[in-house]
Amino acid sequence: MFPAERTTGCRYSLTDGERMKNNEEKAPSCEFQHVHEETVRRISGIMPDEDSLFDLAELYKIFGDSTRIKILYALFEAELCVCDIATLIGASMSAVSHQLRILKQASLVKFRRDGKTVFYSLADDHVRSILGQGMDHIKE
Repeated sequence: MFPAERTTGCRYSLTDGERMKNNEEKAPSCEFQHVHEETVRRISGIMPDEDSLFDLAELYKIFGDSTRIKILYALFEAELCVCDIATLIGASMSAVSHQLRILKQASLVKFRRDGKTVFYSLADDHVRSILGQGMDHIKE
């Protein structure tokens, strides 16, 4: 429907046959195959190794659960104990403890003891940044 020219020289267009159900469009792709060798070579030299990419994918899977996101967002605002988190997100203490264990194993949260109470917080500013940027992105 709308042919266009990219700066790389690839042409792409969408046809009625390329439309998906529910009026969604497929991602445009090149009409002809041409590898931009210099660009591919440059990026190949800086791509992380497979293990690092796997670990990154595993990290992002942690963010794929809405209960864990609720917990992280609550901890974005303040250091909290399990009881506080359970009350805030409307979950059982057992469910919160289970999710906190997963978040702790992923080094996304840390804890400290104060007598018989255990307080949780975000592990570091990287986690705060990931959450903040994610919220900024969905609000755009």
